[in-house]
Amino acid sequence: MLTVGELMTRDVITLEETDDLVRVDDLLKLNHIRHLPVVREGRLVGLVSHRDLIRALSRQLASSGAKPIAVASIMSRDVEAVGLDLSVRDAIYKLLDHRFGCLPVVDRDRRLVGIVTEADFMRLAARLLDAARTRGGEEAEVSAH
Repeated sequence: MLTVGELMTRDVITLEETDDLVRVDDLLKLNHIRHLPVVREGRLVGLVSHRDLIRALSRQLASSGAKPIAVASIMSRDVEAVGLDLSVRDAIYKLLDHRFGCLPVVDRDRRLVGIVTEADFMRLAARLLDAARTRGGEEAEVSAH
């Protein structure tokens, strides 16, 4: 059984609650990612997505007080995280059922150890399709439904 621990990204780029939105934007752009876990002493306390950044920036423009916005004010706090031993199949259904873009991976103490994203699952799907094609020729194409 393939597990989240085998698929996840281990070198996770993170934020602290005191970081500002300029840092969020810079990290998202520089690393071509859409999700940034927020940690306090290594423990997951929140998550900021590209969507959160857009929403916060639009609010800041609307009020135009031009005061920096802290990550703590825009992050999602009740973040659904998973353990290393969760099966990839269960992780996929968790993403689909809850419409998540990513799942932070934590240890028993809720220390962030990795992240698995929609892109990781897409890469896995592509590898599986390539392997199926190699084994069974064109008839191995998988239906989308």
